[in-house]
Amino acid sequence: MIQLLDIHRFFQVGEQTVHALNGVNLSVEHGEYVSVMGPSGSGKSTLLNIVALLDQPSSGRYFLNGKDVTQQSDDELARIRRDNIGFVFQFFHLIPRLTAAENIEMPMILAGIDSKQRKQKVGQALASVSLSDRAEHRPSQLSGGQLQRIAIARAMVMQPAILLADEPTGNLDSKSGLEIIDLLEELNRQGVTLIIITHDRNIGERAKRRIQIIDGVIVD
Repeated sequence: MIQLLDIHRFFQVGEQTVHALNGVNLSVEHGEYVSVMGPSGSGKSTLLNIVALLDQPSSGRYFLNGKDVTQQSDDELARIRRDNIGFVFQFFHLIPRLTAAENIEMPMILAGIDSKQRKQKVGQALASVSLSDRAEHRPSQLSGGQLQRIAIARAMVMQPAILLADEPTGNLDSKSGLEIIDLLEELNRQGVTLIIITHDRNIGERAKRRIQIIDGVIVD
């Protein structure tokens, strides 16, 4: 499903060149549950952004479902991302002026799905994260755990095969964090390929497959 071949990523910071990823090779099969761990600045988020098609490698090749996506246009990358990948962020990234339901609906509006189908899918998505009673609440009216549940519902409303989570418990208390991990793991049991970036070893070690990255190199 996901295959990275000799991926390098350079960033220019002032006069310094930062080698964020250094020859990364990685394959992830359909339905796997993978955690990526490493210290701050190790390249974890850079790796996830490349897998998510939010960033492009400086060199190397990335195959998604057998298709080389390394040199695709921005429009094509957006379409591939929309159809295949859901993304959950540490800081939720919900739109403050929209209700929970409207936030979940947004990807479907961008995809041109008709309003009747959108309404049905929003209802199903809210129910799947046990927040049907919060549909009309805005982000400022929700707890951190509820915000992340809405973010997960939004990420999954297009039914992507891959869910990427970047420090999904980083802004949550321990109880809410474990509830979110339980929810993500349930999605994995339903067949979703799950890749989690985390600093928390206790969370990382729950994954069936664990990857350690240091200084842009996968070491374990």
